[in-house]
Amino acid sequence: MMATKQYVTTIGKDCAAGHYSDFLNVHLQLSSIGIGTFPGAPVDEVDANYAEIVSEALTHGINVIDTGTHYRYGRSVAAVGVGVRRAMEAGVKREQMFLVSKGGFLSFRDGRPDDLQAWFQTEVVAKGLGRVEDLTQAHCISPEYIGFQIELSRQLMGVETLDAFLIDQPEVHIPAIGKDQLNRKLEKVFMVLEQAVKDKKIRYYGISTFNGFRAETDDPMFQSITSMQGHAEKAARAIWKDDQAKHQFKVVQMPFNQVMQEGFTRFSQTTGQGNIGSTIQAAHQLGVYLMASHTLFKGHLANQAMDAVMQSMAMLPNHAQQAIQFNRSTPGVGTTLVGISTPAHLQDVLAVARTEPMEKTAYLKMYQRTE
Repeated sequence: MMATKQYVTTIGKDCAAGHYSDFLNVHLQLSSIGIGTFPGAPVDEVDANYAEIVSEALTHGINVIDTGTHYRYGRSVAAVGVGVRRAMEAGVKREQMFLVSKGGFLSFRDGRPDDLQAWFQTEVVAKGLGRVEDLTQAHCISPEYIGFQIELSRQLMGVETLDAFLIDQPEVHIPAIGKDQLNRKLEKVFMVLEQAVKDKKIRYYGISTFNGFRAETDDPMFQSITSMQGHAEKAARAIWKDDQAKHQFKVVQMPFNQVMQEGFTRFSQTTGQGNIGSTIQAAHQLGVYLMASHTLFKGHLANQAMDAVMQSMAMLPNHAQQAIQFNRSTPGVGTTLVGISTPAHLQDVLAVARTEPMEKTAYLKMYQRTE
């Protein structure tokens, strides 16, 4: 735990003081900006770029790296591994980093198959990793398949323990099987994740959503953090065989940016005590670390920030930096993820890391301007 504090004072010494936040009061200091590894073609050149971006980021004060087993057909996870090893050779310790991977979407290591059903039979069903009823679109939610993806992440990244493993967009199953059935499946998956915590293969787990945390409460796609924690609690008790067992459902991700503001403005989550808050507030109150994804809205916000943002951040030289600053200044967002596959774009991330986040009153003023 002290490792990240040391990271802040040494490797991160050029970053602004407000660039690091405390992960759930366990003395883990995580950077307010993290590197995402979703974009880019599944080619060697992009692999090399990611390895360079990850090692550069880790050696310059960005210690959160996010990937997924299906990102670029598993190539992103492996490229992160190369970058991590380079950073370690340069003196960054493994325990100073926070490495996140995800599962759920199928990992097509050789590219997307022509016949998905046939591939699924051979690669999943025949290997005892899941059943046909666990598949919706290209997403498989079975305890065995998630276990397989945890192993795949550790192996491709070349690390003993992942800091967090998230189930990516579980809500895609809701139209097919309904929310109750999905939650029953998730509880079984959470048992695999709790077991992985017990076996020191992962430290924390959670879910990453696209629609789940942005939807209205009465939308079938809506996901409740409190409900997820309830399922995690049952899973923890079953695995640790202890009624007092504490679950490790501690990380959630959702899209959030100037255009997709629901995480901050839509009051949809209950936090117990009769309180209702936005997903970002609720996560904070419920002891869950929230990571924002889609910071640049698939690159659009790098080309055009919203007026209120441009006016409030005229001192930042370009729209990409303004978009990153907007997200990382949002009260309650732990880390905002920026997916970049071009090394030159890392300079914008590092420039914002050296800038103090916006002061809360100034941040909130931007919302009044857009009303």
